[in-house]
Amino acid sequence: MMQLFGAVLLAFSVLLTGCPTPESAQPTLSEVRSTLQSSFTAADTNADALLSLSEAQAVVSGMSSSQFNELDTDQDGALSGSEVGLSDGAEGEGEGESTTPVRYTYSVIDTFPHDTTAFTQGLVIDGDQLFEGTGLWGHSSLRRVDLTTGAVQQQTDLTASFFGEGIVVWQNTIIQLTWRSHRAFLYDKTTFEATGEFAYASEGWGITHNCAELIMSDGTSRLRFLNPDSYEVTREVTVLDEGVPVSQLNELEYIQGEVWANVWQTDLIARIDPADGRVVGWVDLTGLLTPTQRSRADVLNGIAYDKINDRILVTGKYWPSIFQIEVSPVP
Repeated sequence: MMQLFGAVLLAFSVLLTGCPTPESAQPTLSEVRSTLQSSFTAADTNADALLSLSEAQAVVSGMSSSQFNELDTDQDGALSGSEVGLSDGAEGEGEGESTTPVRYTYSVIDTFPHDTTAFTQGLVIDGDQLFEGTGLWGHSSLRRVDLTTGAVQQQTDLTASFFGEGIVVWQNTIIQLTWRSHRAFLYDKTTFEATGEFAYASEGWGITHNCAELIMSDGTSRLRFLNPDSYEVTREVTVLDEGVPVSQLNELEYIQGEVWANVWQTDLIARIDPADGRVVGWVDLTGLLTPTQRSRADVLNGIAYDKINDRILVTGKYWPSIFQIEVSPVP
């Protein structure tokens, strides 16, 4: 009970101070569950001591789904709920779970038009708004896109000397990485006005956040976690599939306590435990495009989680469509 109370306190702290929540939606316990994918290792608790507010704020990162599932209760709606975008029976990593990643297949739920001139590097939904970052020298941009029609509603272009990469919305700011320039650009998410920038040592590929930290990929097997105020690296993990490093990690999305990562030049998405970098699942999206579409397109790259409507969207570079998918374990 002490641990459960600490978890609720932690979620309340995050909802107040860290993780953007649509103004039209009140935080629910299922949202608490999606927020609380972090470890309690940074704060000691026992039968006589609850997590303080400052401790709660300090530990919002890295809980694996198996750790969090231990906090589920039998009360109706209390810290329970299905995994996002998963068919019934797809969740449940209890004690004694196998270290072998679960293999997932997919079903297409809906299809939306996508600009076939867009070299997609980042895709993110914030509230009811879809944002896309595109790349290539002289063609890189940040866009607001109408999901239903595929029309670009708003756009700002990078100068030709920058190759755009992944994007993330952090509170009222959109962050856009660049490939080899070691610079990220900051924009007001409403006006797209440039508001600043920061430097980083690695290449920039993908970026997401877990409500407390920014999470970056650089094309290697490493994920870096950054303080969203100072942009300093606070920790790193190596992504491992049964002990073997997984390189070419590209576009990222944080979904229900896991980091989902496109693996460049494949049709695979790695589902990663952010606490230790362990790959807990593989989503194989082979066959989303027809052979004819594939011949005109580039690689799979782009994952967005629509929190309001509980949807997972994927696309790729020069792809004709954005697909809403549901994933389920391979029988």
